[in-house]
Amino acid sequence: MTATTGVLTTATPPPVAPAGQHHGLAIVLFAVIVLVTLGITLWVGRQGSAAEDFYAGGRDFTPLQNGFALSGDYLSAASFLGVAGLIALYGYDGVLYSIGFLVAWLVVLMLVAELVRNAGRYTLADVLALRLRRRRVRAAAGGASVVVTLLYLVAQMVGAGSLVALLLGTNSAQARTWTIIAVGALMIVYVTIGGMRATTWIQIVKAFLLIAGSVLLTVLLVLRFHGDLFELMRQAARHSGAGQRYLEPGLKYGATFTSRLDFFSLGLALVLGTAGLPHILSRFYTVPTARAARRSTMWAIGLVGGFYLMAIALGLGATALVGSAEVRHANAAGNTAVPLLALVLGGGNGSTGGVVLFALISAIAFATILAVVAGLTLASSAAFAHDIWAGAWRNRPGRRGTERTAEKPSEQQEVVVARFAAGGIGAAAIVISLYAQQLNVAFLVGLAFAVAASSNLPVLLYSLFWSRFTARGAVWSVYGGLVPAIVLVFFSPVVSGSKVALFPGVDFHWFPLENPGIVSIPLGFLAGWIGTLTSPEPADPDRFAELEVRALTGAGAA
Repeated sequence: MTATTGVLTTATPPPVAPAGQHHGLAIVLFAVIVLVTLGITLWVGRQGSAAEDFYAGGRDFTPLQNGFALSGDYLSAASFLGVAGLIALYGYDGVLYSIGFLVAWLVVLMLVAELVRNAGRYTLADVLALRLRRRRVRAAAGGASVVVTLLYLVAQMVGAGSLVALLLGTNSAQARTWTIIAVGALMIVYVTIGGMRATTWIQIVKAFLLIAGSVLLTVLLVLRFHGDLFELMRQAARHSGAGQRYLEPGLKYGATFTSRLDFFSLGLALVLGTAGLPHILSRFYTVPTARAARRSTMWAIGLVGGFYLMAIALGLGATALVGSAEVRHANAAGNTAVPLLALVLGGGNGSTGGVVLFALISAIAFATILAVVAGLTLASSAAFAHDIWAGAWRNRPGRRGTERTAEKPSEQQEVVVARFAAGGIGAAAIVISLYAQQLNVAFLVGLAFAVAASSNLPVLLYSLFWSRFTARGAVWSVYGGLVPAIVLVFFSPVVSGSKVALFPGVDFHWFPLENPGIVSIPLGFLAGWIGTLTSPEPADPDRFAELEVRALTGAGAA
């Protein structure tokens, strides 16, 4: 330690993850979290079985509760560990990466929250169906929602396998496999038994733990540097291996024009994609009014903003006290930066305080994964049951070309299908994740945001604000953004043509960017515009007027 600052220098032995019996504490805390969340699920699951309870939690959550649940749904393990890890490795560029996650909520607040709450009922497709009453519109919107949530879900589960195995001190494939299976089984139980009520309370508990854990680490870090944040930054630059460049732009992004364009494409997807994420949109239906939805969003902005401010400090702290080289040695992506920082702040290697704090932060990361996968599974099962099965397949035309309203399923039947769908989607996610666990799946999260911004957001904004928008425009908008986003990623350096690609031994890429948003998002808007202009049927002005009145005033809202 230095005499002036009292912080660790490079001469101090680098921290490593606790080994051997010390991992027993982490396992115990993991088990406590599982038991608590299962208890919440069983307790809440007995309180109601109606469709409104399963899909929307009875619509009786307060803005504060829903704000915590929104932040719990949004702040995944990638946010908790990944953002701080990027800052620990790349300094200013890591901070720049985190900005998109926060700015996205301004788009949600200004354009989406209140209008979606008034115009919809359970899913995104409900908003579209209010004026575009076509089965193909529901099928397209429901299908896109399932794709987005499944991409996000697989990324979370594969990350769970790698992360939990790493935090428990093993890199064995068997440990990752059993972690994926356990997380998948738990998320199926949460959704099938508890529905939205249980999922919401799990997310509230997780958000509270995440914020509390971040506050604890931040306070300990600030005390470690005696409140001198400038000294924190100087120490971080000194131990980053890059010197002053660590505090300046360009360490990760901006080396070439292509990398700058790629980062802009990623930022565009992050900023616009949040407003199209199905599991975020569905949270606005859990409050009683549009005003409550707006206040929920404001609470979420405050919580998410406060968290990312702390993530910046924790990332800098990990570099200053652990060192970028040690962070990268423990995990190439920097995902263990926060747990390693907790070990140092708790007292260092071999100390009881360090082991306890390390295990506590690891357990919070595990709770983060459980809460996010539960929300994703619920959103995808609702999209399948409510939109694809009940809204499109069971409502298909009869022999005389009329809709078979007499055979329209009841809401109770929908709930039964949704519970089975949760099991099926969960099983599919487990299988895909088991095959994908050896692959670089970091692109799946960015792809999920890009698909949401390319397909869901254009059709949502067009439906809410463009009076001439038609059913053809809606279908074209969804597929016009969905298909290019997936195709461009398939032919990008993420999949082939580089050492870190999914298939490093081959090269069939022709799209130079890793993030397709800069191309696929405009294509989604363009396809919706062209589809509307070429539609043989004009838009119904009365239905748009009905949507406008309900969205702006709440008259007739569920």
